[in-house]
Amino acid sequence: MTHPGEQYYPEGVRWDAPIARGTLPDLLARAAADYGSRPAIEFRDRPISFVQLQDMVDVAAAAFLRAGYGAGSSVALFLGNSPDHPVNFFGALKAGARIVHLSPLDGEIALTHKLKDSGARVLVTSNIAPLFATAVKFLEKGLLDRLIVCEDQTWGEVGNPLAAIPANPAIVTFRDFTSNAQTPAAWPAISADDIALLQYTGGTTGLPKGAMLTHSNLTSAVSIYDVWSAKQKAERNTVERVILVLPLFHIYALTVVLLRTLRNGDLISLHQRFDVEAVMRDIEVKRATYFPGVPTMWIAIANLPDLDKRDLSSLAVAGSGGAPLPVEVAKVFQKKTGLTLKSGWGMTETCSPGTGHPPVGPDKPGSIGLMLPGIEMDVVSLDDPTRVMPVGETGEIRIRGPNVTKGYWQQKEATAEVFVGDRFLTGDIGYMDSDGYFYLVDRKKDMIISGGFNVYPQMIEQAIYTHPAVQEVIVIGVPDDYRGEAAKAFVTLRAGAEPFTIEELRALLAGKIGKHEMPAAVEFVKELPRTSVGKLSRHELRNQQRQMQSQPKLATGGRS
Repeated sequence: MTHPGEQYYPEGVRWDAPIARGTLPDLLARAAADYGSRPAIEFRDRPISFVQLQDMVDVAAAAFLRAGYGAGSSVALFLGNSPDHPVNFFGALKAGARIVHLSPLDGEIALTHKLKDSGARVLVTSNIAPLFATAVKFLEKGLLDRLIVCEDQTWGEVGNPLAAIPANPAIVTFRDFTSNAQTPAAWPAISADDIALLQYTGGTTGLPKGAMLTHSNLTSAVSIYDVWSAKQKAERNTVERVILVLPLFHIYALTVVLLRTLRNGDLISLHQRFDVEAVMRDIEVKRATYFPGVPTMWIAIANLPDLDKRDLSSLAVAGSGGAPLPVEVAKVFQKKTGLTLKSGWGMTETCSPGTGHPPVGPDKPGSIGLMLPGIEMDVVSLDDPTRVMPVGETGEIRIRGPNVTKGYWQQKEATAEVFVGDRFLTGDIGYMDSDGYFYLVDRKKDMIISGGFNVYPQMIEQAIYTHPAVQEVIVIGVPDDYRGEAAKAFVTLRAGAEPFTIEELRALLAGKIGKHEMPAAVEFVKELPRTSVGKLSRHELRNQQRQMQSQPKLATGGRS
């Protein structure tokens, strides 16, 4: 049977191509065996070979085993972009543990929930001051038994403020933690069906849920991308230099860049953070060939005043993901550089893969592309998720494939709500055209995607309620030229209370929520919409805002 869009697949690529599955430690071991002394990661101009990376992972794995963090354990990683992440990621997995990614961008509310929910009692962090200070708070609150601290100066950093590590038996440096760790006679047996990662994502109730991603899910995701791009990779026949500036705790960076690049023997050019000139240097001077970014990064590059004079000739692939890519940004980028910038679609729950654009095929601005090999997608009625909608009709997108999560950690009801048989309800509203290309038109969930990161309105609302002047608040996403979407708070004031500025609100929220969750605007209203049973209605507020935006704009007060 021909699947929708398969006629536009790259030559030789079939929808039903075999998708490989295995374990992540085996993925790295095969890469080390295949590529040996070839550089795997370059960080601050220093290379780490595949064999060196494997050796560091083995030492970390032996230390995790010695400390009792093996099968059944959850190991939390609270790290930025440095080699410490892959070393501890693969190390804990090889010991048989599962990983819990914690975002340095999150506030204490979200981080506390993830630690409690996952059961992680050990956390790996860095002595970079902001990370370390937050990690110590969780130790002091009794949420952790042990804190393992990677010393950033090991990598020759200049400029990061570093924290002094106090004398505390519960705090140990990574160097001491791994000291004299002996390789076991045999490593623990790991099944492809074991949970490798609890990757937290959101929902309509505010608190993040841990998507259970197995070794099989993640290795299948890598295989899906490899099958899809096999023809282009064979034609190029070169070792790619892949820019990794996306945060490693994000599923897009983990699967698309770290795992896939290692598996294919390419070089990861690892950046701690996004800096547009550092990225341009990687392209122009170091001749990077592949740069996967999120729309905010492409907006920054497209806005460079001299972009049309910059040398991007080495860049073979410019990809965007994590959030919808504005069509206008892609147009500007192509006009200035001659390069085509297209975006695919995926989710945390799919380990990233979902759709992609073929190198040759119809030009469809605004589309998220075709379903990738091994993945089945359709569109179902919003009222009946078992009823498939005809071509061109809007509904909720469903997906199934070997990369799709089996459900949420300790959340049976939430899991049951998102599955129809073995098909996962994405919460994204869209349609498929007659060529098999998918389009997104809205989201069923209340989640905001700002700059590629998930933002949960209810968590922001909870924090705003700590302001003494606030009577009620609803937070919704509003269009933002840079982030794609940003949070805006609509507030009713207590009797006699005075309005406050957005700057005053942000000062109050500092530390309570993450920087990426900070509202971009606040508007004071006399009343907020409610449902028939008296609950505040975020859905109705969004409808009101859409209606207002479609009318001639009038000057209003209270917005910054």
